Amino acid sequence: MAAVTGVLAIADDGPRAGYAATALEPIHGPAPRDPVMSIRAPLDGQRWTGIVIHHSALPAGDPGSMHRLHQGYGYQGLGYHFIIGNGHGMEDGAVHVGYRWAEQLPGAHALGPESEAHNQRSIGICLIGNGDRREFTAAQIARLVELVQRLQRELEIPASAVRLHRDIAPGQSSPGNHFPAAELHEQLLR
Repeated sequence: MAAVTGVLAIADDGPRAGYAATALEPIHGPAPRDPVMSIRAPLDGQRWTGIVIHHSALPAGDPGSMHRLHQGYGYQGLGYHFIIGNGHGMEDGAVHVGYRWAEQLPGAHALGPESEAHNQRSIGICLIGNGDRREFTAAQIARLVELVQRLQRELEIPASAVRLHRDIAPGQSSPGNHFPAAELHEQLLR
């Protein structure tokens, strides 16, 4: 575990605030203010080649608590690019745009044999909750699908590059056995 923490911490550039949580509206064309693409740094479309979906494994949380938790792991701050709330600490379905996305920085979210590549090139999305204990809320799954589709469109990420953390990290269950993988895969852009 110490080696994994060390590898994830290397990709970590330091703590930053990120953006406040916001509920995404379904995207059907240009939005007046798109919190996903209205970021501080220029969008690095060449970098992002995949998406990895996680759960927090905690029943409640918000960006601040997740940031502190990740600092406790030895990271410089929040390791995910996006967090989606479940109504316990964050509004149900609210999407937090993290500082790593806002500044187009690598993540500190993926474990496994290809963790360095995934942290450098994959967008980390975390659902607050423990998918091994209970289902995620309908609002969380709806926002996840909207966010993933939005990122797929903007960055031309193929459906085959949208992965669950357990698919790339042996021994991990994230986002849990209650995660509706088939439902998500049916809604990915082809």
